[in-house]
Amino acid sequence: MTRTLAIAVLAAAALLPAAPALAWDGSDPLLAQSAPPPTQPTPAAVAPAAAPAADVAAPVEPAAPPKRKPTFEIYGFAQVDYIQDFRRVRPDWDATLRPTRIPTVEGEYGANGQAIFSARQSRLGVRGSLPAGDYDLKARIEFDFFGLGEGRPDAGGQNTIRLRQAYGEWGPLLGGLTASLFMDDDFWPTIIDYWGPAGMVFYRNVQIRYTPISGKHTFAVAIERPATDLDPAGGPPGIAASSLLPDLTAQYRVKGGWGYLQLSGILRWLGYDTPGAPGGQPKGSAVGWGLHASSTLELLPGKLKLLVAGVGGYGISYYMNDATPDLAFGNGATGPLAQAVPMVGASGYLDIYWSKLFSSAIGYSTVVMFDRGRQDPGAFKQGQYASANVLVTPVRNLVAGPEFLWGMRTNNDGATGYDLRLQISVKYSFSSLDFWRPG
Repeated sequence: MTRTLAIAVLAAAALLPAAPALAWDGSDPLLAQSAPPPTQPTPAAVAPAAAPAADVAAPVEPAAPPKRKPTFEIYGFAQVDYIQDFRRVRPDWDATLRPTRIPTVEGEYGANGQAIFSARQSRLGVRGSLPAGDYDLKARIEFDFFGLGEGRPDAGGQNTIRLRQAYGEWGPLLGGLTASLFMDDDFWPTIIDYWGPAGMVFYRNVQIRYTPISGKHTFAVAIERPATDLDPAGGPPGIAASSLLPDLTAQYRVKGGWGYLQLSGILRWLGYDTPGAPGGQPKGSAVGWGLHASSTLELLPGKLKLLVAGVGGYGISYYMNDATPDLAFGNGATGPLAQAVPMVGASGYLDIYWSKLFSSAIGYSTVVMFDRGRQDPGAFKQGQYASANVLVTPVRNLVAGPEFLWGMRTNNDGATGYDLRLQISVKYSFSSLDFWRPG
């Protein structure tokens, strides 16, 4: 019986798989066999073996920002305009359309119809930057040829240089001649007329500017060169405009993928005195102020853009594209009283991009002045301006096409005058960066 049991046990052991040999590591083998097997980590959780102390890498330093480099660019464009005027405007301004220069007396500047050629819109500019501490020090100088010199401004192609931009900028600080903060420097439809819509704020001025906030939201304030457009009619004899204090301007803008909205304001001191008289008497002053809202809306991005703007205030015609005056005389309790002239303006344009080849701009603008009571009957009251074009861009930097323009002037006494013209222009833009770009 015992022999039979032993044979059975040996047979069962022979049928079992062989167990791996266990090496003794000094621990109790009974405890080692009774403990549960260790949990095996997944491959992603396996920590790498610690490197020897001598091979430990030093902490990685953050990458240094790209080194800023100086920049320099010469830029501009050459443009020639053929204008067929079907009526007449003041001769020294016949290369552009300004309602204030339209006569209200038939034949004042000659018989209707005039062919005009001009290259005065052509422009040349230089700009550059140089790293200087936390910011780049930037500078820009730009001019065209629309200055008014002696004699005929277009005689033999001889024209006076007109300074457009001349300023320096370092971070939030700017000083020099550039777009006023009361103006929207981006509000310009794709037109080819030089002067543009009459009812928009458009004035480049010498200023000192501070921009504490920039980015999606931008806020800036400035003091700007003052100037008073004085209408002396009905006032004391021998008077002249006076500017005692700088103009104060401020601007806020928010932008996004939809376009932008800009709000700006201005506060002015407007005055007059009598040169050569004791104490400058008689003299007087008034306060001018204005509010301006403008926006460019991407109705169909890359296809259709709407530009709208409205402005109102007292004594701000100097900052308008085509209006006059700032200061005029009304009736006071004891005689003539200098008053800031109230006015409103509005502009609306559509920029249409039919394709990469063709584009158009169509719109209307107006400005209205409100008489102070002692101004002449022939003083300017309202200007209206409208235009439409079809432009072609056959190759990069080259634009050409026709533009039809209409303008009207209305005086205080209701007299009107209008102008109709067709302008055909060819414009080639250039930049030194197209030919040479510093490494």
